[in-house]
Amino acid sequence: QVQLVESGGGLVQAGESRRLSCVASGLTFSRYTMAWFRQPPGKERELVAAIQWNGRTTYYGDSMRGRCTISRDNANNTMYLQMNSLKPEDTAVYYCAADGRPYGLPKSRVAYANWGQGTQVTVSS
Repeated sequence: QVQLVESGGGLVQAGESRRLSCVASGLTFSRYTMAWFRQPPGKERELVAAIQWNGRTTYYGDSMRGRCTISRDNANNTMYLQMNSLKPEDTAVYYCAADGRPYGLPKSRVAYANWGQGTQVTVSS
């Protein structure tokens, strides 16, 4: 059974940085495209960033492009999202997602079959 567990969320001040982690189990991690999505209060879930199996090809959504970096450690089944210069509008639940096709970078949430429970990030002004 695939399990994705996010951590690293919390309350931060505007302008600060935060790193989220996602630990995966129950899958061959290196064969999966991974992604971070977020869902702000009252809004749709949106793609933040995605990363292919080997970590060399990434995609960033408009919401945090230039202020975040996605990475992965296949040896430890872990994905990261380093977020910088956080703004109050970055307040959201951040989700880890996995897609079993290693060479794609799907941007739609429907392409990802596996999801974590999310971690809340709240940015105060």
